[in-house]
Amino acid sequence: MAMSDPIADLLTRIRNGISAKHERVDVPASRLKEQICAVLLQEGYIGGYKTVEDGKQNVIQVTLKYLSDRQPVVKGIRRVSRPSLRVYVGSGEIRPVRSGLGISILSTSQGVMTGKQARASKVGGEVLCEIW
Repeated sequence: MAMSDPIADLLTRIRNGISAKHERVDVPASRLKEQICAVLLQEGYIGGYKTVEDGKQNVIQVTLKYLSDRQPVVKGIRRVSRPSLRVYVGSGEIRPVRSGLGISILSTSQGVMTGKQARASKVGGEVLCEIW
């Protein structure tokens, strides 16, 4: 079955894995998903990720991150731009998430980056998701 929104699938698998207290989740691989995972790792929301080759499509194994009392680092994930409604912003229109406690992930002409990095680089793009 064809998937209409693979980024939403990635975010949903992470959200469901955290709510079920799993150690890691497996996601079908793509370059965009790897770049999103790299931003999440850089910002400290996941413990790590690696691409594992299988016979058909590669799989990204995302290691989820918890605090010392088994509370998840990720409190919430929200998909902003969807296939039916794309959301584009200029560099001056990028707003803080949860009063600066979260990040937004953008797909820009210079690659996938956080909203803060996009503002500093003075580039806009498509707002993929918000995480806090």
